[in-house]
Amino acid sequence: MSLELKHVFASLPQMERGVAKVIGGDPKGNNFLYTNGKCVIIRNIENPAIADIYTEHAHAVTVAKYAPSGYYIASGDASGKIRIWDTTQKEHILKYEYTPISGKIKDIAWTEDSKRIAVVGDGREKFGAVFLWDSGSSVGEVSGHAKLINSVDIRQKRPYRLATASDDTCGSFFEGPPFKFKFTLRDHSQFVNCVRFSPDGSRFVTAGADGQIFVYDGTNGERVCSLGGEKAHKGGVYAVSWSPDSSQLISASGDKTVKLWDVGAGTAVTTFNLGTDVTDQQLGCLWQKDHLLTISLSGYINYLDKNNPGRPIRTIKGHSKSIQCLTVHKKDGRPYIYSGKTGENDCFSGKGHSNQVSKMVTDEANELVTCSMDDTLRYTNINKTEYSASDVVKMDFQPKSVSVAAGGLSLAVCIGQIVLLKDKKKVFTLDNLDYEPEVGAIHPGGTTAVVGGADGKIHLYSIQGNTLKDQGKTIEAKGAITDMAYSNDGAYLAAIDDKKVATTFTVADGYSVKDEFYGHHARTVTLAWSPDNEHFATSGMDMMVFIWTIGDPDNRIKLADTHRLHHVSGLAWVNEHTLVTTSHDASIKQWTVKY
Repeated sequence: MSLELKHVFASLPQMERGVAKVIGGDPKGNNFLYTNGKCVIIRNIENPAIADIYTEHAHAVTVAKYAPSGYYIASGDASGKIRIWDTTQKEHILKYEYTPISGKIKDIAWTEDSKRIAVVGDGREKFGAVFLWDSGSSVGEVSGHAKLINSVDIRQKRPYRLATASDDTCGSFFEGPPFKFKFTLRDHSQFVNCVRFSPDGSRFVTAGADGQIFVYDGTNGERVCSLGGEKAHKGGVYAVSWSPDSSQLISASGDKTVKLWDVGAGTAVTTFNLGTDVTDQQLGCLWQKDHLLTISLSGYINYLDKNNPGRPIRTIKGHSKSIQCLTVHKKDGRPYIYSGKTGENDCFSGKGHSNQVSKMVTDEANELVTCSMDDTLRYTNINKTEYSASDVVKMDFQPKSVSVAAGGLSLAVCIGQIVLLKDKKKVFTLDNLDYEPEVGAIHPGGTTAVVGGADGKIHLYSIQGNTLKDQGKTIEAKGAITDMAYSNDGAYLAAIDDKKVATTFTVADGYSVKDEFYGHHARTVTLAWSPDNEHFATSGMDMMVFIWTIGDPDNRIKLADTHRLHHVSGLAWVNEHTLVTTSHDASIKQWTVKY
């Protein structure tokens, strides 16, 4: 038995209001880079579905940049650590690691020979450093600022020049190497967010929260002009990116537009309107070959169309926060993967859950049934892909688990309460339980419900009409139940508990124990049955995923470190040979299982 990774559905960039996002470009023009949580995400620019995720940072990664050679990437994190790693091999072997400043790294720049690196950000004793990539030895100092430095760039030809942009409303200009401070650029009146040299080195620009963009001579640092006269944008400018031929640039702004500038004339050639919502603020951009990419506050990545500024060629959507759960549903014979997170959902229009979605399943009526920390159950028609207000059921207490069965039945397990729903209406409630219910499941036949408790027992109920009747029977597990589910044919019930054990019970034999499965080193989190009814998968806080075989506990597939440094929070099967995993790294991965 074996498993191989087939697909990675990468997360979007993690965004913060009012904070610029640096997108790194690949010198060969094939890929682009951004960060989310502790991950660096590399995506193919032509086909962004092709993605690779680097997960070796211990702290949140803030920026990543390719070396001009294309062979290495330098990534910086919130603790001030820089990791330089190989891009050519799947393992991404670490080459060097340094801690040049004592706080969050905001930007990184390489010299064109890939030998020197400048790093800026927040620090206790200094806000920047410039050093040799292979020894960490200093090649000058990044000084001249009173507050944190947001951005740095180095002229990509000799004689080298270095420029910085800071929250102290100033830019600075340096000559080198070794790099020495020459003078301050005092043209902005608010934070300076970004500084970038043109590819040919003839110019550099600074962009600020005052809505202005200034152009300077790349060799002597003298001001040449400002773009757009008095102001380039109505809102703050967060990022700029030059065209490959150095004649134009794009700028991304909080006014929800991106502008394309003729730098020589100082005028905007095109204005791209990206929307009217706060989440449409533009916080990052990249011009690579013929692609113009921008990043919205929502995390969406927009590919702009010069010929149609009102409508991007494509917008990449997905998750930017950790994913709690997922399910697979077949529509027109094709499997679709649905995943849940906090707040707005990108496959469905309209208002989604206002808080974390904790469980989701699909029912026979083609509806996605979700329960959330916002104390609601929600029924969403998959065919319509929009949330409709009529299908929200308010609960008395926060629901932890939801399961469905034929005949329009749903079972919601809430804090201290069990609720049976029929056709989206509450029909029966059980309160005053003598145990704390954790998770529920309805037998596919629709006549039995089981509820797993923190007491380490599974409680059996019969569904009679619109009522739940306690059968007075419990099944003993090894510890508090963390998840459970019936096989699709209803023959077995599988349960996992906080004592790290998975147990299967034979339904027809009065729920007698069929097998016990040992392997997890930490609390188990979730389980999912294969459509073949002979295998099920479990995940745990130990970051492991196991695929178990009914009747043969020793025959198992072990998947360690599926989502490096993150445990798997959701499991679902697309078919008997395809398992999907998701995690708090906000990515979804598809695996091929061979028995």
